[in-house]
Amino acid sequence: MSQNAFVVVFPSVFARNKIKQLESNIKKILKIKNQEFQKISRDDSLILIDANDPVFASSTINLLFGIKRVVIAKQIKNDFNTIVSEITKIGSNLLLKGEKFYVKVEGNSSGFITKDVELSATSSLIDKTVKLGVKPGTEEKHDRMLYTFLTKSNAYVSIFVDEGHGGIPYNSQNEKVVCGIYDELSAVSCLETIKQGFDVKIIVCYKQKSELLNLVKILNQILPRTIKSKVELEFYQIPIKGSNSKSLLTQIDSVTKIMIRVAKANKIRRISLALSPLIFPLDFVERSIKEVFDSGLTPKTPISGLDDDIFASAEEIGLRKYLPKIEKLGKMRFPNHQSPKEIQKIAENSLKTKKVVSITIGPNNVHDILDSLEENH
Repeated sequence: MSQNAFVVVFPSVFARNKIKQLESNIKKILKIKNQEFQKISRDDSLILIDANDPVFASSTINLLFGIKRVVIAKQIKNDFNTIVSEITKIGSNLLLKGEKFYVKVEGNSSGFITKDVELSATSSLIDKTVKLGVKPGTEEKHDRMLYTFLTKSNAYVSIFVDEGHGGIPYNSQNEKVVCGIYDELSAVSCLETIKQGFDVKIIVCYKQKSELLNLVKILNQILPRTIKSKVELEFYQIPIKGSNSKSLLTQIDSVTKIMIRVAKANKIRRISLALSPLIFPLDFVERSIKEVFDSGLTPKTPISGLDDDIFASAEEIGLRKYLPKIEKLGKMRFPNHQSPKEIQKIAENSLKTKKVVSITIGPNNVHDILDSLEENH
């Protein structure tokens, strides 16, 4: 990699006033993943990482929320001719035979407009790659985008571009929330809670041991985004049979009661409820929210406005194969009445099954968690 190649992080729109926290999270996750770097600096709103291995570092950094885009880019002077020359040089090395390319330049230009750079670089690339048969495409239709961003002093010509997941940096709210993971939708809800900048305490609730492997695999997609080298998890078995809509509501009610107890025991003021009136009966959602309020805690409903964007976010971070199960929830018909006494009894029995698992985050999380649960059995 060239001497002037950096990993360049573009903060998301709502993270621009939280850049210090994002910078701190970048340092933490690189350390956790054993990715060495020389320094982290800023250029206007951009965060620059001088990493020993930019490819692995960029992949690691893009686990974080609060990021619009991560690129590996060559840093050069913000000068018209220099920029055109560098785009041509990098583009001619990246383009493959017959590809359609699109040159996009954004940022701070002085003495020229970015459109002129795009046109000049496109023309230069066509001349330099005649034998490859490449052609200019459009912003909507291209095989490869050649992206450049300009700051006041420098230009960053991309070698590799990866879109981020938006949101704001982990723990930028400086508040902790209890999240319960018991199915695919609750996992997405937990991710959305993290995406909104909260620190999370995760509990896992399961009905049968046969569910554990799937739940732990889902959990493994979430843990690296908590930016912790070690994490303590609590597991509870909920004695419910069946998988119909009634048993699902009973399970959710029981999980809510367990989370309230966990929050109070750990002096946490907020609970995340994986509920949306687009899926569940409105009175059920409102009753669950009221129950949390009545317990002296604050409920959060990060997926209350569930839409396709949330599914896209889940897909991007490795939960794609679980999405059909979430979509099936929209076809369920739910009963109107639950027995409070029955649910209270189920919750009390579930609390007695508590198992605490402490693990060091690494490549063997799934096996480590399952092995620890067996040892605690």
